[in-house]
Amino acid sequence: MRALVAAVAALLVSGCSQQAPPQGPQVVVTTNILGDVVGQVLGGQATVTTLMGPGADPHSFDVSAQQAALMGRADLLVSSGLGLEEGLARHLERAAAAGAPLLVAGEMVDVVPYSAGDAEGAPDPHFWTDPAAMLEVVNAIEAAAGRIEGIDAGLLAASASAYRDQLTELDTEMTTAFAALPRERRALVTNHHVFGYLAKRFDFRLIGAVIPGGTTLAAPSAADLRQLSEAITGAGVPTIFAESSQPDRLVQALAKEAGVDVQVSELFTESLTGPGGGAPTYLDMMRTNTQRIVLGLSP
Repeated sequence: MRALVAAVAALLVSGCSQQAPPQGPQVVVTTNILGDVVGQVLGGQATVTTLMGPGADPHSFDVSAQQAALMGRADLLVSSGLGLEEGLARHLERAAAAGAPLLVAGEMVDVVPYSAGDAEGAPDPHFWTDPAAMLEVVNAIEAAAGRIEGIDAGLLAASASAYRDQLTELDTEMTTAFAALPRERRALVTNHHVFGYLAKRFDFRLIGAVIPGGTTLAAPSAADLRQLSEAITGAGVPTIFAESSQPDRLVQALAKEAGVDVQVSELFTESLTGPGGGAPTYLDMMRTNTQRIVLGLSP
């Protein structure tokens, strides 16, 4: 009997401990790409909660009431900004009004405007496609985290420096890989406009996008698809790229419409994957995309 009572008591204690609030500084991040980077910079010194799970589309994602409350209580709230998290705008505003320190990563980089489509001239929020831009984001994360009570400045500096070294190595790898592509082959067609920063950094041409805008919430017309099909044929693009967070039916239809032997390759552009999905971290995502772009566009 005593053993049974002890076992029940142990289960109750275990259940209570699982429900206990996390200890230490609390950092909340909107996208899983930024969530990974923030976690690397902080080096385990805070509980980092990422709102968007693997495969989430940041343009259409919304939060639960519990997640919204967590945003307002955060010691630091990190978002991409520049219009990316369309469904979270009101929650981010409320959290900031409630006193949560807000870091908008997109405000830390030299913004590249959309060069075509319905969003032409508007700020492009997909800055992470350029690893050099992410160095500025890491600097901002380090500075913001350094103001959180309970964060050890020395440990923070060490983890941030180590991650900057990894980003620099990634940038060098991408530069070398893309330099091997003939200039005339550096032409990209994707689901929607997502590679403006990569194109500027590594000298690519953006032929067009299936969805002619900066968001996945728009829809192309028959005229849009016909015009893009003609551009693909004219540029001799061998591969068009579909994003992992979206169905690729439109891309497949476009490939068929082009009337040429155009391949379709999947890239990870707006969301990370689970551990076995090919892009579990930001660094993995960029390396995988680089390999697939070079493979898809090589002669």
